[in-house]
Amino acid sequence: MSYRRPGRTQSARSPRSKPSILFACFAAFAFLIVGCGKKGAPLPPLVKLPVPPADLAATRRGDTVDLSFSVPSVNTDGTRPANVQRTEVYAITAPETVPPLSDANLLKYGTKIGGVDVKAPRDPNLTADADDPSDEVDPPDGPGLDQGALARIKESLTPEMLTPVAVPRDKNAPAPPRDARADAPLLGPPQTVPLRTYAAFGTSTRGRKGPLSKRVTVPLVPPPPPPSGAMWTYDETAITLTWPAAGAPPPAITDATVLPSRSLDAPRPTITYIVYDATNPDAPVKLTTAPLDAPAYSDKRIVWGENRCYTVVAAETIGGATIESLPTSAACKVLLDTFPPAPPKELTAISSEGAINLIWEPNAEKDLAGYIVFRGVEPAETLQSITPAPIVEPSFRDGVQPGIAYVYAVRAVDKAGNTSGPSARVVETAR
Repeated sequence: MSYRRPGRTQSARSPRSKPSILFACFAAFAFLIVGCGKKGAPLPPLVKLPVPPADLAATRRGDTVDLSFSVPSVNTDGTRPANVQRTEVYAITAPETVPPLSDANLLKYGTKIGGVDVKAPRDPNLTADADDPSDEVDPPDGPGLDQGALARIKESLTPEMLTPVAVPRDKNAPAPPRDARADAPLLGPPQTVPLRTYAAFGTSTRGRKGPLSKRVTVPLVPPPPPPSGAMWTYDETAITLTWPAAGAPPPAITDATVLPSRSLDAPRPTITYIVYDATNPDAPVKLTTAPLDAPAYSDKRIVWGENRCYTVVAAETIGGATIESLPTSAACKVLLDTFPPAPPKELTAISSEGAINLIWEPNAEKDLAGYIVFRGVEPAETLQSITPAPIVEPSFRDGVQPGIAYVYAVRAVDKAGNTSGPSARVVETAR
């Protein structure tokens, strides 16, 4: 292959021949390729860590804090299953600072209050992307909760937890803004309510910590006194609970008080109420979507024959956190259907050859079993049943002798055997 530079003739060669220049360039290029392709030390595998536990929530009931969160099911790079073998929760009593407490200091100066084991992958490096089929990798196994399950941990508050932990300033933290520096710690009155902060994280199969969850904070003030008791009644449509309204101030400190009482002169938050279905005492179910202002609640979940228990707690909201009192004693009853259906309406008798046809409006009760038809000869005071069992349809054909006046009435019956009062009477004669 000839090489020609534009603008020069073939005879205009440089002192060094072009073939020798090309060979030198090729040799240098080959050397670079060989040098770049030389293997170095193997790179360490990418470490997969679980995402932070989601939906961390804290509910304080009396002197117990109930924490819940979702177990991680994916890694921080979006792959699954999560490289997680355990989730843990840390807590610290520390004042709010400017800048905020760092994650490193929360773990260093906080206290581990508990954790739960999680089913882990056999090989953390064998993962699938979020849009891959579910059977792309083996599911996690071993003891513990399923990934993505709801985990629960409890902490009992003690007087020692009232003392804030002295956390030194983080040297790597950015300096607070000038206006924040001017206000802290002179941000109004000094902090008088101790705060306890919680955070959770997942631990990999090799013990490496994943990133921390969002934080939740619980005020360490005495809970409100519980309502004195709840009573409830019911009918066919709803259960109605009532209890005395709270009005007394927080109790003074006693030997039985775990946390010290607030000053009676201090402003007191508004008392509200929360209702629980405590039929299963180990797993009470909150029925109120938001705290109630009035001491009453209506539950429309009527299931005849079911045992039902209710408890009520008083609640105060401080700094966005809700503090619940101890619950009232469970008020339990069995829902018995003692309520008869309504009497049938618009009973009508139609005469025909050798028979009388009866029709009426159907009843609307959900537990209706049927109707019983009664008959007598005019002017009978007492009517006798002519249907040995309840009939389902709101109509009946009665074959009778012509020329005799008969009196009819209908009663409704529900599945519990409750019988309604009689319908209005009708009189008719067959042709």
